[in-house]
Amino acid sequence: MSRKFDAGYFISEGVHSIFTHGFMSFAAVCMIVACLLIMGSFTLLAVNLDNTLGDLENENEMLVYIDDSLTEEQARALQPKLAQVDNVSQLTFVTREAALEEYKSKRESSVPLLADLPDDTLRHRYRVHVVDIERMAETEEALEQVEGVGKGNVRAAIDIANGFVMVRNIATGVAMVLVGILLVVSLFIIANTIKLATFYRREEIAIMKMCGATDGFIEWPFVVEGMILGLVGALIAFFVQWGLYQMVAKLAIQGNGLSLVNIISYGDMASTILMVFCAVGAFIGVGGSLFAIRKFLQV
Repeated sequence: MSRKFDAGYFISEGVHSIFTHGFMSFAAVCMIVACLLIMGSFTLLAVNLDNTLGDLENENEMLVYIDDSLTEEQARALQPKLAQVDNVSQLTFVTREAALEEYKSKRESSVPLLADLPDDTLRHRYRVHVVDIERMAETEEALEQVEGVGKGNVRAAIDIANGFVMVRNIATGVAMVLVGILLVVSLFIIANTIKLATFYRREEIAIMKMCGATDGFIEWPFVVEGMILGLVGALIAFFVQWGLYQMVAKLAIQGNGLSLVNIISYGDMASTILMVFCAVGAFIGVGGSLFAIRKFLQV
């Protein structure tokens, strides 16, 4: 029984075993599909939540007020200096006249009272977007150092920014923990499912061991079997997840009118999801098979 490595033989035996123990193979595939769907749903939820928070972060801007003594031309000339500040991603100049019009438009009920305000009531300013909102306090201090701005002339909602960061970190951490727990539980369930199928072949394994077969020679057909089951389960889970995702996304869009939630298209993530599902499915299938057969190799 000390045969050399024969890929054709191992594949043939693995495929034959799948059909010989059809019900157990079906049960294993169903468990893999269920586990991948649960893990995939949590992961996609976390990805969309992170994307939505990212969009909200991008809208969280800073206002840089320019010194009153500077003319509009001088205020505009500060843009290159402000753009050089580390962590600044985008600058938009707003004249005092435009700022006043915007102020009035947000207070329509008070327009008669504001009608006589002179155009130079407000100051020229820049709307500033940053690369990393976690560094907003540091960026605020740097912008205040630019000549023509000065101390206390930068308004940044640092508390709100920190809130976004905290929510994002918590959501990512919870998702990672849940996926990790589900992966371990999935491996355990699949291992026990395959162990039931292996139980009926314990005598065959014992005879092969007594005839001199190595552990590797006995394990390889089970590895092939587990990998095929894992990949089949991954493909089924991929398409089922696609349908579920589209259905939930449609309901979410209808429910909130896209006021806050920006849902990522499944098609944009399809190749990555397929690769991850196949990798996890194969890992669960192979890992479960090896874990299940170890007991029966101790003859």
